[in-house]
Amino acid sequence: MSDIATTTGYTAILDGRVLRITLTNPKRKNAIDYDTMAALGDTIRAASTNPAVRVIVVTGEGGDFCTGADLSAADEYTARGITNEMILDAANGMVKAIVEAPIPVIARVKGSAAGIGVAIALAADLTYLSEDAYLLLAFINIGLMPDGGAAGLVAAAAGRPLAAEMALLGERLPARDALAHGLVAGVYSEAGLDAKVEAAVDKLAHGPRRALELTKQALGTAALSSFDAVLAAEKSGQCELLDSADFAEGAAAMLQKRKAVFAE
Repeated sequence: MSDIATTTGYTAILDGRVLRITLTNPKRKNAIDYDTMAALGDTIRAASTNPAVRVIVVTGEGGDFCTGADLSAADEYTARGITNEMILDAANGMVKAIVEAPIPVIARVKGSAAGIGVAIALAADLTYLSEDAYLLLAFINIGLMPDGGAAGLVAAAAGRPLAAEMALLGERLPARDALAHGLVAGVYSEAGLDAKVEAAVDKLAHGPRRALELTKQALGTAALSSFDAVLAAEKSGQCELLDSADFAEGAAAMLQKRKAVFAE
């Protein structure tokens, strides 16, 4: 094994033909900040052009996959001159890197996948969940809208009705419901999850690279032909909402662990 990247937000280790990426912020349930999103996108793009890498696995350290963007870093962003537009560009670039990678990407999801974590999970070609996992587009609860292509990824896999329910109500979707709606490829016990992921890894790592690449392109054309338009619409709307009074209240309520009170 060899390190491709080791940062404060994730590790990327080349294990034979497999690039294993692990989000490493377990104290905040693997919430990710601007630097992590930007670097992770770069890592995946670099792996996409590396003939030694045949499959990528993305997972989270500990009991959760990723609970979304790290809102606690807001003051640091202001001090460093990092704008909302820069953050959204980093998020979009990271998710696009997964979608556009010519090699298969597997998401191994335990516990919570929320916010941008949903986008990371569903951008993968094969998404496998543990029985205790759930998907949560909680943006509306803090006065925001989905970003990172989440709205398009859910709608592409399960249709507009479920996407609307997840995005507008901001409620958890348990793993079994996600499977029933066709959002994910499978749901397993913890031991079964590891066995399934490794079986898929082994087959893909020794598969015909070009055939896998062209198959992935065709699937993307069929399901995600308007993905760039979705990203643009989300970025425009989210930039407006991030400057709103509702978001200021929602973020404060979230950090203070209370219910948000939005303007009438």
